Amino acid sequence: MKNKSKQVSSILRNGLLKPVQLGAVAILCGTLLFSCSSGENENTASTQAESGLAHQAPEAPVEDDGKGIGPVKTVEVGADIDQALATEGKSIFEGKCSACHQLSDQKVVGPGLANVTEIRKPEWVMNMIINPEEMTKKDPTAKKLLAEHLTQMTNQNVNEQDARAILEFLRQNDKSI
Repeated sequence: MKNKSKQVSSILRNGLLKPVQLGAVAILCGTLLFSCSSGENENTASTQAESGLAHQAPEAPVEDDGKGIGPVKTVEVGADIDQALATEGKSIFEGKCSACHQLSDQKVVGPGLANVTEIRKPEWVMNMIINPEEMTKKDPTAKKLLAEHLTQMTNQNVNEQDARAILEFLRQNDKSI
């Protein structure tokens, strides 16, 4: 019986000692890391800035004129489609927009764009393309779209001229539906 007891004791000591030692080292390391990052002095500038924001007056509501928020205040669109501009817009759309948007009403990541030029003003469409972050923070329609689709539109760094070309392509698509 003593022999079996020694075997069990030896197995427990040799088999469990290493995991227990490793566990103790892991706990010690975790405690050391936690104590080093107590957070008392960490990100004080960020914390002060965030706490300062809470005390600022809320932004005045933006008047919704249907044109959105951004650099585009007026857009002149003709009754006819500018084919050269639409062709350029198609190329830009395929490279920057088609991963998230369909030209139908089907949602992919973002909303389908069928009839977008019929339900939104040209300025709104261009401002959303150029300035998606600010639009989803301040424009009521863009806020609703963000809440519905749960994904922030990525800023593709599209300039105003390219946004105008995309708008013309979207107009061409809407006229063909």
